[in-house]
Amino acid sequence: MERRRKSTLIRKKQIMDAARKIIIRKGSEHLTLRAMAREVGFSEAAIYRHFKNKNEVLSYLMNTIMNEMINEVISGVAENYYSLNTIDAILKNHLSGIEQRRGISFQIIAEIISLGDKKLNEKVYVNLMEYLGRIRTFLEDGARLNHIRSDIDLDAASLLLFGMIQGVVNIWALSSYNFDITSKYDALWSIFQKAIQNQEPKKSNSYREKKFKVLRKERCGKNIFEPRDFACELT
Repeated sequence: MERRRKSTLIRKKQIMDAARKIIIRKGSEHLTLRAMAREVGFSEAAIYRHFKNKNEVLSYLMNTIMNEMINEVISGVAENYYSLNTIDAILKNHLSGIEQRRGISFQIIAEIISLGDKKLNEKVYVNLMEYLGRIRTFLEDGARLNHIRSDIDLDAASLLLFGMIQGVVNIWALSSYNFDITSKYDALWSIFQKAIQNQEPKKSNSYREKKFKVLRKERCGKNIFEPRDFACELT
């Protein structure tokens, strides 16, 4: 049973790798089960054993990408107490992954929207809301530590960060990837940072670290984080 499960996971990974290659080379509109079968060297029937249709492939692929991005946020927060520099580093990690994948995550979102599959839309929506929720929680820490202005709408700020990434990636992809995506992002980040940053005198690093530990303990006691998260493990 264990061997069969591992074999299934390996097959699915091979299929996902084939799907990524097809989307990068030709675009998501050319992604078909037949094309994936040719790419990976399977029969089309072998693909059907794992995925019933293109929608299931897109759902699985999008879920994989979103989990990677969510885990990057969790890991970034676990290793650092709050700072705008930490958020900047997390977003640059996202950009690095997006650059390697040639921006296929946003191509997949556009393809999913065009399909009009309500169940598929809902799955992607739930993943995006979890991602935005993670970012919002981190921004909330910044507000409580007086790094971020108290009058900022944190939900809107989280969505704006996502929109920044999506916008610059879309322009980059439409230009046939002919400019440095990081430099464009840096200019946007500078504007965003100046807009939300609290201009009051900053506290010392030791004060911020102590305050952040208090936030962790509060979250742990309220069970705000899931067991896989950093809060309870690091206090």
